[in-house]
Amino acid sequence: MARLQQATTLGALLLAALWAWAFARAGHPGWALAGALLIVGGYALVLGLEFALLRRAHGDDDPTPRATPAQLLRAWWGEVRSAPTVFCWRQPFFSQRCPDVWPQACSGRRGVLLVHGFVCNRGLWNPWLQRLRQAGVPTVAVNLEPVFGTIDDYVARIDAGVRLLRERTGLAPVVVAHSMGGLALRRWWAERGEKGGQGEQGDQGEGDRLVHHAITIGTPHHGTWLARFAITPNARQMRQRSRWLLALAAREPAGRSARFTCFYSHCDNIVFPPATATLAGADNRHLPGVAHVHMADRPEPWQELQRWLATPA
Repeated sequence: MARLQQATTLGALLLAALWAWAFARAGHPGWALAGALLIVGGYALVLGLEFALLRRAHGDDDPTPRATPAQLLRAWWGEVRSAPTVFCWRQPFFSQRCPDVWPQACSGRRGVLLVHGFVCNRGLWNPWLQRLRQAGVPTVAVNLEPVFGTIDDYVARIDAGVRLLRERTGLAPVVVAHSMGGLALRRWWAERGEKGGQGEQGDQGEGDRLVHHAITIGTPHHGTWLARFAITPNARQMRQRSRWLLALAAREPAGRSARFTCFYSHCDNIVFPPATATLAGADNRHLPGVAHVHMADRPEPWQELQRWLATPA
């Protein structure tokens, strides 16, 4: 993912420079500037289209309040600023800048597993990794690969991260997952829960004790309207009422959703309608006026993580 985003970022900058040079040399400075700006900033128009679609697809049956035009505009501007920071800087060039966190004394300290989403990598979590390092919290941030495989392909990577944290700390970790990462977590948990066996109460069995608590941010738990245009296997699995999502829900024990805090927004330009990012029985938290990528940098998910790190088993 880092190499792909390096290529797209540098390619766009090169194309903008060539366009500006060619038209400026031809005596058309206006075209030179307009074309270069469109190449570099055209993503803002794509984001604008996504916000128009989310407003149209909200539907009367979704219980989440409709976003006002002012909220949509603020969310669009927040995403315009967040997207290039994540996709053109943090992820392509600095995905390994912040290594996993292993304090000298890990045993008995609750750890954290960070799971990114679609077309992202562990660089998404750099601000989180820096703060967790300062706090001395054992932390693993995984890369979900293959990038355009199926969500089922990510089970082994999540399993390795959870096992490592449990072995070094002796405690089940808190898992924080953004977007598709929440589905990857649920898919892993469904399989490992079955292998671990269920206790007398089902939802309180050994499988549920693998994770202390799960926090999802903009995860399409029930799919997303936008995935109807998907072409990659993992994106097609995120279509609303896809067979994959229905099969996943059927594998999960009753009460599993009570182990989740789900952050969602009526201004999420990727996962909509808004209620698709919630789970029945979970602690669902609405973040008004916040777009998809920007949600990962909001203080509310971070504060929720701190709460669960301080909560005993």
